[in-house]
Amino acid sequence: MADEHYPEDLIYHPEHDWAKVEGDVATFGITWFAQDALGEVVFFEPPAVGTVVTKDASYAEIESVKAVSEVVAPLSGEIVEVNDALESAPETINDDPYGAGWMVKIKLSDPSEAASLLDPAAYKALL
Repeated sequence: MADEHYPEDLIYHPEHDWAKVEGDVATFGITWFAQDALGEVVFFEPPAVGTVVTKDASYAEIESVKAVSEVVAPLSGEIVEVNDALESAPETINDDPYGAGWMVKIKLSDPSEAASLLDPAAYKALL
């Protein structure tokens, strides 16, 4: 399992999801805190490419040995890529939540939403 950290180049949703915005595309995943609270991740069910996601709404389910949890979209847009590697290796979310454990990439529908998310210091203060 990865060590606790919150990369400076990401923005954070209060529901323990992160986004990395690069132009009009954002990559999503769950934070170290979220994967630690879940415990060993055993299944991730991503939405299909082309699905429209809405900020603050659930877009996927993640299952651990402890529970099934909803994954909340930190921003709105259309899914353009899904991390298919998680299907056969969902534990990657525990091992590398900010790298190989990313979940989906979206084309942003409203880039201004990013301003409402938390920087790493504000997210850590929330914890």
